Amino acid sequence: MTLALRYAVHTDVGLLREGNEDSAYAGPNLLAIADGMGGHAAGEVASSVAISALAGLDAEVPADQMLDLLAAAVAQANNRLHEMSIEDPSVEGMGTTLTALMWSKGTIAICHIGDSRAYLLRDGEFHQITRDHTLVQSLVDDGRLSPAQAATHPQRSLVMRALQSGTEAEPDLSLIEAKAGDRYLLCSDGLSDVVSEDTLRETLQQLPDREDAVHRFVDLAIRGGGPDNITCIVADVVDSDADPLAGQVSRVVGAASNGDGRPRLRSDTPAGRAHLLIHGGTPATGVTAITRPAGTATDGQAARAEPEALEDSAAADHRAPRRRWPVVTTILIVLVIVIVGGGYVGWRYTQSQYYVGTDGKQVIIYRGVNQKVLGMSLSGVYSATGIPLSEVPANDKPAILSATAPGSLTDAQKTVGSIKQTILCNKYDAAYTTWAALPTTHKVTVTVRGKKEVRSEPLPRPAAPKTPTGCTPQGTAG
Repeated sequence: MTLALRYAVHTDVGLLREGNEDSAYAGPNLLAIADGMGGHAAGEVASSVAISALAGLDAEVPADQMLDLLAAAVAQANNRLHEMSIEDPSVEGMGTTLTALMWSKGTIAICHIGDSRAYLLRDGEFHQITRDHTLVQSLVDDGRLSPAQAATHPQRSLVMRALQSGTEAEPDLSLIEAKAGDRYLLCSDGLSDVVSEDTLRETLQQLPDREDAVHRFVDLAIRGGGPDNITCIVADVVDSDADPLAGQVSRVVGAASNGDGRPRLRSDTPAGRAHLLIHGGTPATGVTAITRPAGTATDGQAARAEPEALEDSAAADHRAPRRRWPVVTTILIVLVIVIVGGGYVGWRYTQSQYYVGTDGKQVIIYRGVNQKVLGMSLSGVYSATGIPLSEVPANDKPAILSATAPGSLTDAQKTVGSIKQTILCNKYDAAYTTWAALPTTHKVTVTVRGKKEVRSEPLPRPAAPKTPTGCTPQGTAG
């Protein structure tokens, strides 16, 4: 049996956004979703750059090369974002999440940075296979929040790692082996923030048709308020002989597509009709390029149409008062954007700062600033240096105990390098002092012509310690 991927992809602007900052790619060997950040125009650009950098990987390559290829593509996208921010300062700080699966003969490479997600449904078990790079997830990892608390935390969308101009890209990279029957879901947080994991699992289990599944997910997110752009990919691992590729082509949707990045929602669902009431537009039948035979409604489907229409009518009536007060609504939205945007900008600034401190046992490079807001730390461990606190030179220890002033990562690394050099030289000085104190002669008693005499004779000793690079030589070896 030869395994292969079969997929469907769909995106929608949502109910509150004016444009689609999400981009996605779906092909036989590559699935990828990017959720842009940094303002409408900048977010569209960032997600498009990420998808464009990865699109060339949709080809058959050896499994052992996939992670290197993904890492190189991410680095290329990151460099391009940096170049664009230099050329146009107005987009400085733009960024995007990126979650991608690359396929090679039954092996899947995962590349992930940010808070878009990938899930796996296997043998009835459903779980997330990526880890959110968010402030809230770090609090869950530290045991300071429960998963239930994290799901409703007001700062759950604060991203700590992303593909962003001005910062190094640090994606999570891993490999997993696929099994026939596996079903994967990739989505932006416009879906995962609104629809529960239980509902995601049930939808994947109840709708074997991939096209139906992606449209149902968008419908569910719209029903939940559609506060953000919604993008999802559903992919199945199948026997290629039993499920031929006929009619299925690679797809680019969202901001990275050739259109305006705002594909229309199907209007044959209650959520679709509600969407058209708010945004206007004409009915559409979806955006995928998969050729599927047109189906006819069954009696059961017809029976469900009337209550759905009533539900939609009630929802439209409920929203009517909101549409009479566009000025008030606009002012409230602007205020929220200013407050949240200001907090986000401040948070992003802290994440470009690094300082050197200690966890009480060793020297640590921290990312962020050594402050707390509402009991939440604005920093996290960037890297453990392995330098025991007990070995830190006396002149440096006060600064480490109180934490150095925040600065660039290069500054923090220089501080750590200086401490390591001082420790190395101190160890050399101590070793040399010990070596220099070794006796050079010893007294021996010999008998000469029947008489005993005491003489001094050279005493062999080891070679002098070698002077490490950067340390001052001590004395003269001899």
